[in-house]
Amino acid sequence: MRASIIIPTFNRLRELKRVLDGIGSQNRPPGTDLEIIIVDDGSDDGTRSWLQTTAGEHGWIALSQPNSGPAAARNRGVEAASGDLALFLGDDTIPQPGWLMAHLEEHRLFGGAGPLAVLGHTSFPADAESPFMRFINEYGAQFGYSIIEDPRSVPFNFFYTSNVSLPRDELIRHGGFREDFPAAAWEDIEFSYRAQRGGLALCYQPRARTVHEHCVRPRTFCRRQRTSGLSAAIFQSLHPELTSLLGVEQAQRAVPMKRLQRFGLLCLLEVGERLEGLAPAAAYQRYLDLCYRDGLAAGLHSL
Repeated sequence: MRASIIIPTFNRLRELKRVLDGIGSQNRPPGTDLEIIIVDDGSDDGTRSWLQTTAGEHGWIALSQPNSGPAAARNRGVEAASGDLALFLGDDTIPQPGWLMAHLEEHRLFGGAGPLAVLGHTSFPADAESPFMRFINEYGAQFGYSIIEDPRSVPFNFFYTSNVSLPRDELIRHGGFREDFPAAAWEDIEFSYRAQRGGLALCYQPRARTVHEHCVRPRTFCRRQRTSGLSAAIFQSLHPELTSLLGVEQAQRAVPMKRLQRFGLLCLLEVGERLEGLAPAAAYQRYLDLCYRDGLAAGLHSL
């Protein structure tokens, strides 16, 4: 098997170096050829010059493009790849020992029944994790591993390109990632929706572990949720049959004292970061929903 690891990056040179170190420490099965493709999406933090001076000695393929978004960067990497299998990482998701072997073994064992994508597990650093970070990682706002019912048959909306692998031919057959999504939100899930309708299966292998190098707080994550809502409006315009799943009706509904609700919930969650168990799960979910729906309503209005 020949495998291509594809990493789009933008202004995260410090984190990117740690991702590449993590790849370098992976064991691989005998006879597996591996190529590493890094696509610099218009960084201005020295990433391009560092790759120009470093890629050759490590045998990496380093590409650069004007800032065009993560979907375009991934598509560029897929075009340059020669592997049978494409493995996607984020520029801040560090592969842990056994990550590569877990992905390859899953494809070896189960890939013969038809085209298969493998979702790995991404977690925050254990020493930085908070109640809020655990909630968004396990219950659907960032990821949603705890709500996966059947690891052998995972719905399309769990296709996270921070840690996923699939046959490169499937990416090409389904047209790759749509580049009209400007941010890292919904563009991977939109591809997964099209690909699963075309026969791609998705399974979950938690042994394929990466660590997400972020420290996330409720106030800053609200901005991310709003961006997710803006991208969800694009998704809805492409696939109106998913209007209910995306929460369009709720986003269009007037919410009394919405800003006051959001501020009150934010205060509760910030105190809950220091006092474990203070904030109930319903408060986390309500706060995240308000932020997401705010972005979705703005996106729907602008289309």
